[in-house]
Parts: sequence; C-alpha cells; structure tokens
Amino acid sequence: MPRRSARPPADQTLDLPTHTRACPACAGPLWSAAMAQRTVVTLEGLLRSRLQIRSCRNPECPRHKVCLRPEQEGRFALPQHEFGLDVIAAVGRLRHAEHRSVPEIHAELTRRGVPICARSVGNLLDRYDELLTLTLSDTTRLRRATAAAGRVVLAIDGLQPDVGHEVLWVLRDVLSGEVLLARSLLSSTRDDLAKLIVEVKQALEVPIVGVVSDGQDSIRKAAKKALDGVPHQLCHFHYLREAAKPVYEADRHAKVQLKKKARGIRPIERKVEGREDDEARDIRGYCAAARSALTDDGRPPLEASGLKLADRLTRVAASLDRVAAKRGSRRS
Repeated sequence: MPRRSARPPADQTLDLPTHTRACPACAGPLWSAAMAQRTVVTLEGLLRSRLQIRSCRNPECPRHKVCLRPEQEGRFALPQHEFGLDVIAAVGRLRHAEHRSVPEIHAELTRRGVPICARSVGNLLDRYDELLTLTLSDTTRLRRATAAAGRVVLAIDGLQPDVGHEVLWVLRDVLSGEVLLARSLLSSTRDDLAKLIVEVKQALEVPIVGVVSDGQDSIRKAAKKALDGVPHQLCHFHYLREAAKPVYEADRHAKVQLKKKARGIRPIERKVEGREDDEARDIRGYCAAARSALTDDGRPPLEASGLKLADRLTRVAASLDRVAAKRGSRRS
C-alpha cells in the first residue's frame, strides 16, 4: 500500500562514510561515486543517514562499478528495510517474552510514537524469527557455550502465543542456560520433534546426558527416538502443579468468597468525588489499595492468589482500624 501522508522530518541526521578505500577484488582505489540518503524508523524517532557510496573504476575488475555502501549502515537496519533493528528487537520481545498478539504489539508501538501499520508488525516478526534462527544456528557459539560443562542437559518446551498459530519449540541447555535451537512448527508430531533433537545433537561436541520436559506424549516419544537410553525426567514445576491442584481449587474458592465480601468500592469513591481535603485523599488511597488487591492474581502453584488477597485485605483492614482508634482517642 503506498504512503498516503508525507513522512515527518527526521529527528536526527547522521553522516556515514565508507572506510574501505581499496577494492576487495583488485586492490585498486575505490572512488566516491555518490551520496545517498536513507531514513530509518527507530524507537528514538526518525534517523536520516547520509551515505557515502564508493565504487571501483577499473574496467578489468570483476567489481567494476559495483557500489560499496558504508560498513556502519548495518548497525541501524537491515538492507532495504524501513524499520531499525531496535524496532525488530522490541517486536520480538513483546511477542515471545510477553506473549502479546499482533494488534497488541501494534498498539504498544503506536503508544511509543513509532509510525507503523499492523501488517508491518507481522513482517517484522518474520524478520525477528529469521535473525534468531541465524544466531541459534551458529554451531561455533553452541560448542563454545556448552564446552565448559562438558555435557548437556536438554530442556524441551513449546510456546504458543496465540491459539491456532504455530508453536515455537525451544531447546535449551539447562547447565549453561543457552538456547540451542528455536523453531516454529505447524505440527508437533514425534518425528518433527525428533528431527529438532537430532539437529542439536549433531551440532554439539559434548554428549546429551539428560532430557527435561513436560509430560506431552509426542515429546516423550521424540526423545526416546532421538536419544535412546538417555534419561528423561519430567519438569519439577509440572510435578508441583499437579500435586497442588487440590490446594489451588480450595484457594480459588476462597478468593471468590473474599471478593464477594470486598465489593462496594466504587460507591465509596463516588462519595468523595470533587473533594480535595486530606480525608478524601486518604479514602481514595484505601480504595485504590483494595482495588489493587482484588485485581492482582498470583501464579499457582508457587503463589496462592487467595492467600495473597487475604493478606492484603487484612493489612488494609488493620490500617483502617488503627486510623479509627487514633481518631477515637483524639475525640475522647
């Protein structure tokens, strides 16, 4: 879709010279051929670069009249891309670390002042996955990261940001904390996952001595197929979550009952609307504390949201009792 509005003026202008002065093919001098301009959208605003283009004038050189662009240009953006690398990194973090959808990422970038459409967010997600794949496929990095321990304990897990979309499978070394492979798959069959495990196994110089995952049947079969004889243990978190299910249900029921008793915050706030005295500010503060306690959930099984709510409401009630006791002593 063509641009319908003029691009705003750049927030920063940067001159980028070409430091290479000798032709990489014939070692002859490179002559200044042209000055180009490029505008890149970054998180800090629009960056306009003035680029010095050089080329070889030797007619017998295989790189005759081939343009050589500044080396520093790649620090800011990919070739022929409008958005900077920092925007691509932000899109990837919002997607995979915070599990946000494309409309939510678009809204967040717009809030930060980045002029971007929703379709471009999807394109940048593809570029992020490609860059991540290139980084993780560097076998030299993998061997260097896993050489210290001399062995690898492989953790396998699948992440699905949106229901119905591809699953991002992440294979990580528990000992070093390094991600060994990350790839999106449309299907999660035994053979598909086994291929990922074999790919990691072939890229490493140290043995895989153990596997950790959840209880998904396809992961179990894939690990047995690719790493026959290697011990496979279920993740302790999943053990704990299953064991804590009865406690979680009781805690959730208690939280529902507590919320029923803590209703009526909004009518109290309405009574002090328009007032700016100390008492009104204190009342609004207590209402905000109670509202925050009601909306803040825990993460079971490590955090019981019902107990967390009971603790916070108990503290608010104790503070109100202390205030009431002080006022009563002053009146007496």
